[in-house]
Amino acid sequence: IDFTDGSSVAGSGNVNQLQIIFDPQKAAQLGLDIARIPLALSRFQDVSGGLIDVGRRQYMVRFIGKYSPEQLSALILDWRDEKPVRLRDVARVEVAPGRRGTFIYQNGNPAMRLGITKQTGTNVIQSLKGIKAKIAELNDGILAERGLRMQYAFDPSIYINRSINLLSTNLALGIFLAVGVLWFFLRQMRATALIALAIPISLLSTFVVLGLAGRSLNVISLAGLAFATGMVLDAAIVVLENIVRFRERGEDVHTASDHGASQVWGALFASTITTVAVFIPIMFLGDAEGQMFADLALTIAIAVATSLIVAVTILPTMAKHWMPHLPPTDKSMLSRWDHLTDGLMSLSNNTAKRASWIFGLIAISIVLTIIYIPSGNYLPPVKRDTIDTFIFFPPGINIDTADKEIAQPLIERLAPHLKEDAELPIHDYFLWSFPGTAFGWLGINGADDSQTDELFAKVQNEIIRGLPDTNAFALRMSLFGGFEDQDSVVLNLHSNDLNALKETTGVAIGMVMQQLGVFPNPFPDPSQISTELQLLPKDERLAEVGWSRDDLAVVVRELGLGLWLGEYFDGEDRMDIYLRAETFTTPEQMAAMPVSPPKGGVIPLSDLVTIERRLGPSAIITLNGKRSVMITINPPEGMGLEDLLIKLKADIEPELLAMLPADGSISYGGSAKDFERAIGTLSTNFILAFFMLFMIMAALFKSIRDALIVTVSIPLAAVGGVVLLAIMKLKLDLLAMIGFIILLGLVVNNAILLVAQTRRGESRGLERIAAVHDALRLRLRPIFMSTLTSIFGMMPLLLFPGAGSDIYKGMAAVIVGGMSISMIFTLILLPALLQWGHAAKATGIEKYQES
Repeated sequence: IDFTDGSSVAGSGNVNQLQIIFDPQKAAQLGLDIARIPLALSRFQDVSGGLIDVGRRQYMVRFIGKYSPEQLSALILDWRDEKPVRLRDVARVEVAPGRRGTFIYQNGNPAMRLGITKQTGTNVIQSLKGIKAKIAELNDGILAERGLRMQYAFDPSIYINRSINLLSTNLALGIFLAVGVLWFFLRQMRATALIALAIPISLLSTFVVLGLAGRSLNVISLAGLAFATGMVLDAAIVVLENIVRFRERGEDVHTASDHGASQVWGALFASTITTVAVFIPIMFLGDAEGQMFADLALTIAIAVATSLIVAVTILPTMAKHWMPHLPPTDKSMLSRWDHLTDGLMSLSNNTAKRASWIFGLIAISIVLTIIYIPSGNYLPPVKRDTIDTFIFFPPGINIDTADKEIAQPLIERLAPHLKEDAELPIHDYFLWSFPGTAFGWLGINGADDSQTDELFAKVQNEIIRGLPDTNAFALRMSLFGGFEDQDSVVLNLHSNDLNALKETTGVAIGMVMQQLGVFPNPFPDPSQISTELQLLPKDERLAEVGWSRDDLAVVVRELGLGLWLGEYFDGEDRMDIYLRAETFTTPEQMAAMPVSPPKGGVIPLSDLVTIERRLGPSAIITLNGKRSVMITINPPEGMGLEDLLIKLKADIEPELLAMLPADGSISYGGSAKDFERAIGTLSTNFILAFFMLFMIMAALFKSIRDALIVTVSIPLAAVGGVVLLAIMKLKLDLLAMIGFIILLGLVVNNAILLVAQTRRGESRGLERIAAVHDALRLRLRPIFMSTLTSIFGMMPLLLFPGAGSDIYKGMAAVIVGGMSISMIFTLILLPALLQWGHAAKATGIEKYQES
């Protein structure tokens, strides 16, 4: 299949081989050494002789030495009594599928599996559109003619489109709520429209910049737009508030617009640059974090930066023309803001109150953070609608028996659910065995997404139960990928003592089931034993008949799956060439098989080897140079990954270590390893972002003290995010952790405005306390408006249900909770910090009253 977007296709099925199948009996009768047959067959290849000059012309010399399948049968292997022994005398040559190694069924029909992987940099939705168009064309054309049909086993566009629809709806609702908050405070249509203008301009500009940067609009960047909905209004609110204030003081419309924007430009630039700065570490995160959230960080950074440009350029210009006259002043509302300002100032009007608020808020924040910090998870608990079942076949079973005793009963049990009137209908299922292993996989897609939980219970408790000597378990895998449930821990047991590993694994399974109430999945399962035929060479006898261990290894490969001799290319297709013996049905037949080594005449194979039947592990895993067993453990309902890891290390690991021999050890993998790495990475980035903020503010304020005043409230504001996560019973997943980094840049905005206005008041001659009062009076309404518009803009992501909404709830809870608390810190803690060490003077109050 040719996909123009660069998608590649990997398939599974029995492909054709060029097979040379010899009869050991005939070969022995003719005295042929079957260990030398591969050498005779591999000598014939096409060879290039390079270039030669003949007269005035130049020729490429090429020896055509490769046999075609038709010619191969006539190949002379040896001479007997002056007569040639040809390959057809002892073997047959045919093009046929290789030995069956797997079964594949789709809705009960034999099938072939194609795995399609998009090329790096291509768009998933666009790739899927092309693939679906090609599949429809094939289904209506050549496949229909041959009674075949292609069916999706997994379609990621379902989840992508679902998330896009959810985010688009939440984006629209967020815009509506943010504009509603503006209207509540302003009660003036033109002023509301002026500020709200920042939303479409900023978001549309973000599309343009993303396009220029070669980025496509995806689920993550769309989430960034939804988060930025309220944030892009902050600068516009402050600028318009300042313009109106100048207009109320008697300035003409042009002067007020110019001065109103220029006066707050420095503070707005500081708040914007700090907001953007915290996203820089996120953009350069490595591993999964960077891949998943670089677009989120880039989208919010572009939107916020654009909103500053809109606020200081477009908005002042539009204010000159859209607001030629101020709306009537609501003196009662102004009085309420003044009373609120006085009330806030009274909370810290002496040294004792200031100390109480400063140390009290700090202490309360630290205590609440310690008490309510949730357990950590690696990824949000978002699961695919597909029900995946892993099936462990009985030891030593061959593929035909597994098909008959496992696959066919499953097909019969699933058949009633394929009917439209079934109680729990299934849209389609896909059943296949992993080639060369004793494992199978059953993937089921229900017809009704609302019944997925009920269907899961049906599969787990009935459909996969009662299969002979077979273990199976069902799960719903994480939407983010992986062959285990989201936030699972892989407990790795290491030791070269297989008996000790087996015993310790059994104890580990029992302890996990008893203490956690979940069934762990070991791999390889110590109860799954495979049967082996071990051929032990008799070295003295081998030397006597002229064979070596290498010769015997060649013969063993010929007796098994076959010996690979290379590839055959017929001009269109490539086929593997295999040499193998006729199959035998019992080990005794193998032992009696005649061979003709150079010096031994015709002897049975058992004369050269000892054949023993042995039991062995179904699979072998080696980690860090030691044999290992991997035990996958999914956390119980309500337990986070971090708590599960603590429980395993504290209560289960010590006893298991005591059982292992001296070379034994325990390590952890799966999401646990990713979680620990993510914690380290994000902690480093949090510290880096905090340090960048401090340095930027120190440079902008030209004061380390002012930078400290602003930054001291940043980590404390995080208590709001922690508490809201606990209230909503959410875990501290990867997105929530990144939410704390984003919170760094948001909570400083109001503090910067307050500190900058305080310093401006002092530059006009006001005493410190009067300057703080003045700053609080002037910035109180913008602080409420900007904070509440940001909060309400994100509220749909936090509260509104929908498929895939759990992905963003943790991040939204952190930002909404953190910004809510930061507003309290800005209005109470910041004035207390700014006034620390200063007493009110009469002259200062008088100057404040005059201003």
